[in-house]
Amino acid sequence: MITVRIHLVTPAAPSSRLGNGVTAARWQALFSSLGHRVTWSKTWNGERFDVLVAMHARRSFPAIRAYRDAHPDAPLVIVLTGTDLYQDLPDDPHAQESLRLASRLVVLQSRGPDALPCAMRGKAHVIVQSAVSIPRTAPDAEMFEVSLLSHLRAVKDPLRPALATRLLPASSRIHVTHGGRALDPELEDEARTETASNPRYRWLGPLAAEQAGDLLARSRLLVLPSRLEGGANVACEAIAVGVPILASKVEGNIGLLGASYGGYYPVGDTAALAALLHRAESDPGFYRLLEQQVAAQQDLVAPARERAGWQELLLTLQPAALGR
Repeated sequence: MITVRIHLVTPAAPSSRLGNGVTAARWQALFSSLGHRVTWSKTWNGERFDVLVAMHARRSFPAIRAYRDAHPDAPLVIVLTGTDLYQDLPDDPHAQESLRLASRLVVLQSRGPDALPCAMRGKAHVIVQSAVSIPRTAPDAEMFEVSLLSHLRAVKDPLRPALATRLLPASSRIHVTHGGRALDPELEDEARTETASNPRYRWLGPLAAEQAGDLLARSRLLVLPSRLEGGANVACEAIAVGVPILASKVEGNIGLLGASYGGYYPVGDTAALAALLHRAESDPGFYRLLEQQVAAQQDLVAPARERAGWQELLLTLQPAALGR
């Protein structure tokens, strides 16, 4: 493949450890490994590139609009997040316009194209985020540790697992360990209060990547309680490691785990999540089923698969990219 110049535009700065920043950093490394020259910023700097890749149709709209106005025929790829697909697209004119301006659209799980207007689905490529497998480590013998790796944002419904643990029987050994940055002061106060008053829950605050990986590797379960998802990176990480997931039944989670996955609960349903937690702890057959179903998805999150997906997409753009 001929080397092309790719510029990433994301709402997160290159130094960010938030989800968009982590994803963009992985793509920067991936594109570089394919032999391309890659730069990354929060905005477009006015320069012409072979391919512009913008994450988030609404939040990156100013850069998308400016780039397309300056270069009407240049390859422009837009990566759609969960808030794009399941919140902004129905009503936000900037998100809708971004779709029209794009050469290609990338969605991060198999149900993503279904959320697009019919006229836009031909532009869509499904490229699931990859994760590197690390060995699971011995769990804490004193408790049934459940990890929650989620920033404190309302859309993530991050206190739902803590509330669910309050409904567990006294005999349960479940303990939720929560790592994530506080992005909402009110939720931060609630997480601190819950940590102080609920012996089954502890919020640790932001974790470095290695710390988050250690927590996930020793956990018996990951909980993914989001109100909407575009294809959660942490779910891909849990799949790669082989950690069973209890997830809200939203399109973005179904698109990664499959329609028949056994670990779903209705969004915001505290009692249903508590019942799933108790079943996973007390029913070995159910727990093994979740392990098997997660293991069946491991090829989906293989780094080679993500690399091949991007390589294929770039090949579809290459004639236009090189016609400068």
